[in-house]
Amino acid sequence: MAYTALTELLKGNAYAGRGIMIGRTQDGKQAVVVYFIMGRSENSRNRVFKEEGEGITIYPFDASKVKDPSLIIYSPIRTLENRLVVTNGDQTDTICDYLSEGLSFEAALRTRTYEPDDPNFTPRISGMVEFDGGEFAYSLSVLKKQAAGSDCCTRQTFEYCGVPGQGHFVHTYVHDGDPLPSFAGEPEAVAVPNDTAAFAKDVWEALNAENKISLCVKGVDLKTGETKTYLFNKNV
Repeated sequence: MAYTALTELLKGNAYAGRGIMIGRTQDGKQAVVVYFIMGRSENSRNRVFKEEGEGITIYPFDASKVKDPSLIIYSPIRTLENRLVVTNGDQTDTICDYLSEGLSFEAALRTRTYEPDDPNFTPRISGMVEFDGGEFAYSLSVLKKQAAGSDCCTRQTFEYCGVPGQGHFVHTYVHDGDPLPSFAGEPEAVAVPNDTAAFAKDVWEALNAENKISLCVKGVDLKTGETKTYLFNKNV
């Protein structure tokens, strides 16, 4: 089956916000995890990804411009035993804390809600990969405001097997706007090629040049467990 290229989806969207893609290369040899951030304000654009151990942390590029570090500094990607967690906020830590106590991905996210950034109410998007003897499965979650005038949170979780050549992509906003329209529907099925390094470069180039900030792509060899990380930062 042919799937849509992730790069084509990105080229057609000037502001997808934050995005997560998880999938498996066409040859079946690697699990691939993509996380990117975009920004429109000076504060949002003042960020860089830094690799720390097997994870990624977001830091301010210019610390002198930061008013509230808690809104800037968080770890979007962490690993915990045979799991990799990726999110667009500090719920990464919430999920890892729950997993370390033998609790579930879903239970962790029941304690969280969408972001309180009125009028956008940015969805919290999260993903988890579970590796098991050369195979893997993954979950994607979206927490979003249910309706205007209500504080209720809609919680959606989608579970997938690692199918060769296929991935699933979720992002915070449908497109640019004021207010920004939240992601809607199921994660989008996308193609995952074999060359992870080239794929990472293509994704970076496909992101809107004005609004892109940082990108991380991780390829995990399902036989050896070796991980290769590709980082791109607009601020260098």
